Amino acid sequence: MSRIGKNPITVPQGVEVTLAENNTVVVKGTKGELKYSFSNDMTIKLEEGQISIERSSDHKDHRSLHGLTRSLLNNMIIGVSDGYAKQLELVGVGYRASNSGQKLELALGFSHNVIFQIPEEVKVETLSEKGKNPIITLSSIDNQLLGTVAAKIRSLRKPEPYKGKGIKYVGEEIRRKAGKTSAS
Repeated sequence: MSRIGKNPITVPQGVEVTLAENNTVVVKGTKGELKYSFSNDMTIKLEEGQISIERSSDHKDHRSLHGLTRSLLNNMIIGVSDGYAKQLELVGVGYRASNSGQKLELALGFSHNVIFQIPEEVKVETLSEKGKNPIITLSSIDNQLLGTVAAKIRSLRKPEPYKGKGIKYVGEEIRRKAGKTSAS
């Protein structure tokens, strides 16, 4: 049995979970509302403030879906009650970030600035202090969408291993390599 899938999910105060047709779950909370359709092979039960997920058989696909369904549902509940945030740091001389509404403008050492359109569900803030690297803060109730947007921004200029320049997550350790050594 899936270790993650068999754990019940406790629904916190202020969060309303509704089971609709075709295994669609609607979660409403203080931060917003999320809706997701899960596989029909999983049975989702809501009893006395706890959600449990059961699978129809021990087939390999059903076992893997069991834990995934529970994790996605738990992320939805955490998202509408607390929300999620990710921070990206721009490391490099002349690297800058600014935003106007949902447009993020990045100066990453290319000939032109990169303009990245952020989806409406994700809020973006930029912080630029003198002597420190610019920081982009992304926040949303949808963890899946937030991770996708952060990964796309990071892929514009991945951190390189020799100097460590690029866009990285705050707290991410970049594995550094030694450069060329002169023959003496």
